[in-house]
Amino acid sequence: MLNDSLSKALNDQLNYELYSAHVYLAIAAYCSGESLDGFANFFMVQAEEEKFHAMKIYKYLNDRGKRVTMAGMDTPLNEYKSTLDAFEHAFEHEQEVTRRIYHLSDLAMNDREHATIQFLKWFIDEQVEEESMFDTIINKLKRIDKDSNAFFMMDAEFALRTFTPPAL
Repeated sequence: MLNDSLSKALNDQLNYELYSAHVYLAIAAYCSGESLDGFANFFMVQAEEEKFHAMKIYKYLNDRGKRVTMAGMDTPLNEYKSTLDAFEHAFEHEQEVTRRIYHLSDLAMNDREHATIQFLKWFIDEQVEEESMFDTIINKLKRIDKDSNAFFMMDAEFALRTFTPPAL
């Protein structure tokens, strides 16, 4: 049985995933303001993924007979020194998400809540993928530094990114 403290922690994470979407929409707006529509698209797709994560938790809580409660959110950072700075901020944000997911997993293990442990495994795997993706992009951005052709090739590549949600 999902106890109230674990249920509350999952609910908090649901709200944090929605905040993550907010963070990525703010970065997308920054990129749009810099006329980097591909990079903006990258972060809009990232925002969609975060909303999907939130809804996955929403469904899980509902399936377990727990009521979801929505919370307000902080204003995300809206200005960056550069595209690299925006990606570094996003990477730090993903590292915080990972810490939060690990904490949820620890709570579930302490409660011997096996269904939640299994549920969270998907999120743990997802975080490995997210952190790796941001780390790779940051390394590429650092390498291309002043090469505007490579930078605009990345922008064009990111314009093609889409999100197809897996089944909840």
